[in-house]
Amino acid sequence: MKNNKDLSELESKLGVEFLNKKLLTTALTHRSYLNENQSEEIENNERLEFLGDAVLELITTEYLFLQHPQRPEGELTSFRSALVKTTSLGDTALELTIGEYIFMSKGEEVTGGRTRPYILANTFESILGAIYLDQGYEVAKNFVIGKLFPKLDEIIENRLDIDSKSKLQELSQEVLNYTPVYELKSAIGPDHDKEFIMSVKIVNRIFGEGKGKSKQEAEQNAAQYALDHWQDLVSQT
Repeated sequence: MKNNKDLSELESKLGVEFLNKKLLTTALTHRSYLNENQSEEIENNERLEFLGDAVLELITTEYLFLQHPQRPEGELTSFRSALVKTTSLGDTALELTIGEYIFMSKGEEVTGGRTRPYILANTFESILGAIYLDQGYEVAKNFVIGKLFPKLDEIIENRLDIDSKSKLQELSQEVLNYTPVYELKSAIGPDHDKEFIMSVKIVNRIFGEGKGKSKQEAEQNAAQYALDHWQDLVSQT
C-alpha cells in the first residue's frame, strides 16, 4: 500500500501503539482505494466502522450515565447525539490530522476527501473499532474520553445539543410566519453507508443544505446552516 505518511506518527497522535498494525491500516482504508488497487489483498474500513459505531455509543452512554447522575434521560440522549454526530467526530478527526493518513483513491482525494467531515467521522469510528479489537474496551474508552469528550463541557455550557430544527422553526415562525420545509436532494453510496443531502426551504427559498449519515442528521445540519446565516438570508427574502 502506498501512503507518504508514517503511521507511527498517527499512533503517537492517537496515543495508542497498535499490536496488530494491519488493523490500523484497514481502519484507514476508504472503499475508493480498493477501486484503484484491486490487486492488493486488503479490505476497506466499513466493517470496523460498524463495530466502532457500536463501541462509541456504549462508551458515550456509560460515561454520561455515570458522570451526570442528576441529568434526566432526555438530556443525556441529547448530549450523546451532539457528541457523536458527524460534525463532532469529523472535527476531532481533523484535529488529529487523521485525513492525512487515509488510503483513498486519487479521485476522492482531489475532490477534497481528506477533509470531508463524513469520511473523517467514519474513519474515526473505524479507528475506534480497531483499537477495541487490538487492545480492548478500557483502552478504547480512554481514547474516546481523551480525544472526543473534551467537547462535552462546551456542549453542556452552551447547550449546543439543542435541536437546530426546533430553533429554526421557532425563529422562522416568529420572524417570517412560515414553517421550514425539508427536501431530500440526494443519497449517495451503498445502502449500509449512504450520505444524505437535505435542503431546507423557507418561503419557497432554499435557506441551507446539509449532509449526514441519516436524513435526520442532514436536516439538522441544513437547519444549522440556515441559523448561522440567518441575518443575511432574511435580508434577501
